[in-house]
Amino acid sequence: MVRTVVRRIFAVALRVFFRRIEVVGAEHVPATGPVIFVLNHPNALIDPAFLVCLTPRPVSFLAKAPLFKMPVIGWLVRAFESIPVYRRQDQGPAQGQAEAVDNRDTFARARELLLRGQTVAIFPEGTSHSDSQLKPLKTGAARIALGTGLTDLQIVPAGLYYVEKAKFRSDALMVYGPPIALSTFLTDTDTAEPSPLAVHALTARIQRALGEVTLQADQAEALALVDRVSQIFAATSDAPWTLSERFDLRRRMVAGYNALRAADPAAVRTIQARVEGYERDLAALGMSPEHYGPADFSLGGSLRYAARSAASLGLLLPAALLGTTLHLITYTLTDLIARRVSGHDTDMVATIKLLAAMLLYPLTWIGVGVAAGLAWGWGWGLFATVLAPLTGAAALVFRERFATVGAAARGLLLFVTRRSTLARLHADRMAIRAAIVELSGRVAG
Repeated sequence: MVRTVVRRIFAVALRVFFRRIEVVGAEHVPATGPVIFVLNHPNALIDPAFLVCLTPRPVSFLAKAPLFKMPVIGWLVRAFESIPVYRRQDQGPAQGQAEAVDNRDTFARARELLLRGQTVAIFPEGTSHSDSQLKPLKTGAARIALGTGLTDLQIVPAGLYYVEKAKFRSDALMVYGPPIALSTFLTDTDTAEPSPLAVHALTARIQRALGEVTLQADQAEALALVDRVSQIFAATSDAPWTLSERFDLRRRMVAGYNALRAADPAAVRTIQARVEGYERDLAALGMSPEHYGPADFSLGGSLRYAARSAASLGLLLPAALLGTTLHLITYTLTDLIARRVSGHDTDMVATIKLLAAMLLYPLTWIGVGVAAGLAWGWGWGLFATVLAPLTGAAALVFRERFATVGAAARGLLLFVTRRSTLARLHADRMAIRAAIVELSGRVAG
């Protein structure tokens, strides 16, 4: 029951924190039988929360031992039957950094769960990070899998992709890949401690499988350029792109970038310079790559959009003002705590924000209810407790809707006052897109 309640609370919290969440490839998760999930690890405790809430089966984690000693977090990892993993880097100076760690009991407990037909999740990179590519994988997942000797065991790779992992109301994607059948790697001689050769072969296979469901590049600069170019492509589409479509586009662009950088580095520099010039022009006008072109505006359409927007924003405004007033201190405090606690560790920002919000916002709603109860009676106090989160939701919707309307208003103002500039920006965007398509054809050819 505790596991179910915590899972549902986290599911709601994730849906609030992230504006859009997509799951791709859920059909690859076996409905029954033993499964090991292997995941990349870009976003600290947000990563296991995603798997807990989005996978169709209950799952237990291998988690680093220090988490079990932390307030709140320790209780959470135990609630999900997590198994502590002891790492050399977690040992204190007194134990000596060179001292070996013993995870035989950890592996035995994981194998016991798998032998009962359950699921285990492992982050084989061993640590959360912001690198542009996967770290070399630890061998624990392969050793646990081979040590079971289960011919029906499946290893499912799961890739996590965050558009802006530390930002509130960003987007997130989980991609399940085709499962790896353990039977391919088992031999008649496998025991609880399988041969190093078999462990190496399975670990290499897991690394390739994770590479197929994650976005990687040799350099962070390459990922940044691909991200900016993909925004230009998405902006020229007639229909909104799904996260999985954007993810696939980025993966193809990384492959094309690598090939083009080797074959024609001057062409890469030329495209980069054009993109940077285009972005400077956008920034000077306070616009984003999703800006409208002149052909997208008409007097009738603009008036209808303005009327609908004014009506919806007007209806939301009273609740949004109340919600902003009630939650502003909590919102500011949550952000301050996240920055103070995480320091320079960007991997922990979203985790701290989420945990702090899950504590502070309910306390805010209770406080509002108590204050109303003391002032007007406990019936009003109960009503205020229920109303407070609804006004917060109204404030959130209003803010996002207002941002969209503001972007459209800036575009309309440019259409009226600087139509030639808007036309030039639109032409620049289409020219960059055409140049990249031409280069991709050259690389493919």
